[in-house]
Amino acid sequence: MRPGRFVEAPAGARRIVRIQVYRYDPDSEQPPRLDTYELDRERCGPMVLDALITIKNDVDATLSFRRSCREGICGSCAMNIGGRNTLACIKNLDELGAEVSVYPLPHRPVIKDLVTDLSQFYAQYAAIQPWL
Repeated sequence: MRPGRFVEAPAGARRIVRIQVYRYDPDSEQPPRLDTYELDRERCGPMVLDALITIKNDVDATLSFRRSCREGICGSCAMNIGGRNTLACIKNLDELGAEVSVYPLPHRPVIKDLVTDLSQFYAQYAAIQPWL
């Protein structure tokens, strides 16, 4: 994976977390890359999803990812974090250390950045007609 942008933490940051995010835009015709963002943990919420929202709101508005309930119920923020498939809304940054890697779910086609194509999953889900 080729390295991408590096965004340094704001001046005066004391608790820094470095987040490497998989970036891919099929419209750009560029290969995927890993962008690295340093965040001040004092200005960011405790979960990985909070860090991604901080990046999108304050650093790079082009970052794409899914989110919805923020309570670990819907599964829309599922991604590969630190080498494990999990939900970004319930994964605490403190569990991951000073460096965190965030990739889209494996074995799914990537639409853009951390957004994967879930149409096959939804078709299979509809086919079994689950009782909820």
